[in-house]
Amino acid sequence: MRVCWLLMQINMKKSQIKQILTQYIRFGPARYYNNHMIPWLDRDQPFPPLSRALTEPNGLLAAGGALTAERLIEAYRNAIFPWYSEGQPLLWWSPDPRMVLMPGEFNTSRSLGKRLKKGGFEVRTDSAFERVMRACAAPRGEREGTWITDDMVAAYTVLHQRGFAHSVETWIDGELAGGLYGVALGRMFYGESMFARATDASKIALAHLARQLQRWGFGMIDCQMNTDHLASLGAREIPRADFVRELKVLVNCDPPASWRFDADLFA
Repeated sequence: MRVCWLLMQINMKKSQIKQILTQYIRFGPARYYNNHMIPWLDRDQPFPPLSRALTEPNGLLAAGGALTAERLIEAYRNAIFPWYSEGQPLLWWSPDPRMVLMPGEFNTSRSLGKRLKKGGFEVRTDSAFERVMRACAAPRGEREGTWITDDMVAAYTVLHQRGFAHSVETWIDGELAGGLYGVALGRMFYGESMFARATDASKIALAHLARQLQRWGFGMIDCQMNTDHLASLGAREIPRADFVRELKVLVNCDPPASWRFDADLFA
């Protein structure tokens, strides 16, 4: 899950992307596949095979195309996700290995467990989807810029309106204190980003998501790339081939009848 602090931890340099994009301009899209270049996609051009993804930066697969709801669903069904910064072209990724959180493996620390039992918060779903996205996009600390651009917000809002993208929100004293958003296809959830304005607010949301998804029979939460923080919460890396094999089963399962969480998840 590309949580709001994730960009600080990913081992990728903007200069690498700039060099690759310079090669596009110099050589054109005909030279799609060598050790240094990836294809530039037309609006409806199919994604290349995942085997063509670069190893450095890990998982960079293609550039270009359209950021539409239909394209996003196609990407997620094929283990691909978009990630780019303001001023860059649309970039598509599929890293190997893949960071995932099995819903039943969420690690509830002692302090978080006490917080969940103590209460003093309300967890809601889909009541403030765009606000959650905007909060994840907001600058914090020394982090400059964001990959959650206005185009991203618009595209995922359409997914939300169609019932594919969801937010899980932690409210404290009537205020939005933290949360996360992602995409659900079948019984597969793709975590996108999370934020917190109060201690443990994002973890509370994630804990409820993991517990509910376990009840619903979801197989994985896609976290995309490895960070120490995600690992501390129980996420782990698996080979991309294993991820894809499991994904193909999960996305074809029937989805939950409604995106409403049970009230007794931590009763």
